[in-house]
Amino acid sequence: MATIPQDPFLFSGTVKENLDPFGRFTDQQLWSVLEKCHLADVVKRMGDLTAEVGEGGKVFSSGERQLLCLARAMLTKAKVLCIDEATASVDMETDKHMQRAIREEFKESTVLTIAHRIDTIADSDRILVMNEGRVVEFGEPSIITSTSE
Repeated sequence: MATIPQDPFLFSGTVKENLDPFGRFTDQQLWSVLEKCHLADVVKRMGDLTAEVGEGGKVFSSGERQLLCLARAMLTKAKVLCIDEATASVDMETDKHMQRAIREEFKESTVLTIAHRIDTIADSDRILVMNEGRVVEFGEPSIITSTSE
């Protein structure tokens, strides 16, 4: 299981250590996920995989930190991905990059998404709408989104 939280978590260290804290992957695999998350150019400008991310990832924008968390999750090849409002504080372009990468890289996984934006969940197989802890609607996106507008 992998999780992408609302507030991206990075620890002090290098890009490589944040992506692969246990040293399980090759540099080529790390660059591959960075490419898929549109972060390769950013990391190259910083000086490579050995670049320091700073405390809490302060050298990255909020969206870049979230994309780095996505890249870390992609490396796990998790069968279950939990996304907790991961795109709540990112711009629309970063949101699109994240959604595309999730669709492509986790198509064989179960993806549980907590979201408030309809666009974030539009590609889901099923949507569960809750209000005050109770199920309000459950069904396919085309049914839910048409009744929610």
